[in-house]
Amino acid sequence: MPVSEGLCYGSNEAPQGFQLEIRNANIKTVEQALSYACKKHGSKKALGTRQILEEFEETQKNGKVFKKFELGDYTWLTYNEVDDMAHNFGKGLRVIGHKPRENIVIFAETRQEWLMSAMGCFKQNIPVCTLYATLGDEAVIHGINETEVRHIITSHELLPKFKTLLSKCPLVTHITYFHDQLKPTDLSGYKDGIEFNSFEEVISKGKTSDYSDVPPTEDDTAIIMYTSGSTGNPKGVIMSHFNLVNAIIGYAVGLNIQKDDVYLAYLPLAHVLELMAESMMLMFGVPMGYSTPLTMTDRSSKIKRGCSGDCTVLKPTMMAAVPLILDRIYKGILDKVAAQGPWLQKLFDFALQYKLNWLRRGFETPICNWFVFRKIRALLGGRLRLVASGGAPLSPDTHDFVRATLGVPVLQGYGLTETCGCATLMDDTDMTTGRVGAPLSVCKIKLVNWEEGNYRITDKPRPRGEIIIGGNNIAVGYYKNPEKTRQDFLDEDGCRWFRTGDIGEFDKDGSIRIIDRKKDLVKLQIGEYVSLGKVESELKVCPLVENICVYAESSKNNVVAIVSPVQKNLEELAVALGREDLRREKLCMDDDINKSILCELLTTGKKAKLEKFEMPGALYLTSEQWTPDTGLVTAAFKLKRKSIQTRYQDAINRMYAS
Repeated sequence: MPVSEGLCYGSNEAPQGFQLEIRNANIKTVEQALSYACKKHGSKKALGTRQILEEFEETQKNGKVFKKFELGDYTWLTYNEVDDMAHNFGKGLRVIGHKPRENIVIFAETRQEWLMSAMGCFKQNIPVCTLYATLGDEAVIHGINETEVRHIITSHELLPKFKTLLSKCPLVTHITYFHDQLKPTDLSGYKDGIEFNSFEEVISKGKTSDYSDVPPTEDDTAIIMYTSGSTGNPKGVIMSHFNLVNAIIGYAVGLNIQKDDVYLAYLPLAHVLELMAESMMLMFGVPMGYSTPLTMTDRSSKIKRGCSGDCTVLKPTMMAAVPLILDRIYKGILDKVAAQGPWLQKLFDFALQYKLNWLRRGFETPICNWFVFRKIRALLGGRLRLVASGGAPLSPDTHDFVRATLGVPVLQGYGLTETCGCATLMDDTDMTTGRVGAPLSVCKIKLVNWEEGNYRITDKPRPRGEIIIGGNNIAVGYYKNPEKTRQDFLDEDGCRWFRTGDIGEFDKDGSIRIIDRKKDLVKLQIGEYVSLGKVESELKVCPLVENICVYAESSKNNVVAIVSPVQKNLEELAVALGREDLRREKLCMDDDINKSILCELLTTGKKAKLEKFEMPGALYLTSEQWTPDTGLVTAAFKLKRKSIQTRYQDAINRMYAS
């Protein structure tokens, strides 16, 4: 069905505040936007990094040894300092031979040097190619070779990977690395002919050079962002400066940023969600403190016993999150409450339902907040006032739970790398779940019929169909992939459009629900359609589930599930069932444990009101923990269904045979 025949929705809000400020300043490139922000906010705190005082090994009660950090305070760079360092870094790249419009790869964890490196590249009109730090070796090699880069920016931690990777990346001649706070960087054992420079050395070279900035135009490429595809090699999405500026304008209006806000930065900057969030924080002058999931709270795995986590020290007011992180917060709080005994658990359950009932009516519960939820809020610093969630659907149970226990609005948004992360965002007064808000002011959303899945714009009571997003935030296309670009992108009615493959439905108030995905939909033998992604998001909140893949065959009448269990909860279940051998491989093969976990899954499914045909008819427990290195999930921890099916085909056959 042509896009022109779809049902179109858009925002009717007039430009205001920040949007007018950006337009009046004639800002059309990311370089102009970030330079404008640095001049505007000057001596204000911009980027903060926590000092590592010591790293040591700590023996746990079970005999395992973990590396732990003793951390100090945050040290801060001002906007003027950030701008100056970025300016000199960009000039330093020119000194060591990098040219404008020549691609460069950033392959590093999220940290302040990542952002300043990108800013320096923008000042010299150098396109930044981003690769997830958790990508597998083959995907990294693919990204480096496809973009034909000579220069890689990486970190002390990831640098050793290139001892083996460089032999398969013949064009690479330069590597710039970010230092480690405690350890010197060993540069021995690498392929001959590679020139190494630290981040600080590049800045030093730039300080003494005569190079001037080479400002990009709005049509120049700012970023080639590699998305970790669920099949095949990752695709590079080309984002122009014009695309990114429009995305920043679109999201900034909906977040209600305040003067005393502090942002917790920890998600991968190679992901569009974090990149857009940090760009907006810079525009509004919000200080950003860097963290990691391993040091975020007092109980995080790399925090020394008795040492404060990053949130306790930083006391952030805003953070972005993906459902995986929020699911872990949800399960972690439930585990802690359960450990305090049945009486306190019943009190907690009562308080949670009490608060949710009043929140839905528009009222707060100050007494309940103080006596029951105060310590939970303190886990993330005690000042949090807003959480933005994106990257995947958020389970309604997790959404309500986090919203109530942390006492903050959790705003679900919707966007893709191909739309620069920008499409919709919930209003901070919206207390519903399962919705991702209305279209942002910079884009339009159309629904078009998908006949094969029985989704039509004429459906009652709400129109349904494939989501097509149009606007100035739509990316240029896929790098060196014209065929895929023609399939997914199109120009019509003077607008650039992207076919998402997601199925949505619009509510009467203009908010959209993501109800399905074309690739995740399977028609069972009984004629019913099952959305695998929807079932997985509901079952993932089961406390015993670390990750889950639901599989369905169209020749069968039910689905089956492959589950990677939470180790701690698996061991507790085994002890309760009288098992003495707690080896993971042994427990995953135990029939009674399998039956117990299947029973828990069915209970979770009934609570989520799944249909009978959506409930797993059989279960397989895998002792393998799914990480990007296994090839079973992407770098963003999305399931690679085909890889999982191939790996576990024998188990799937046995489940259906039973």
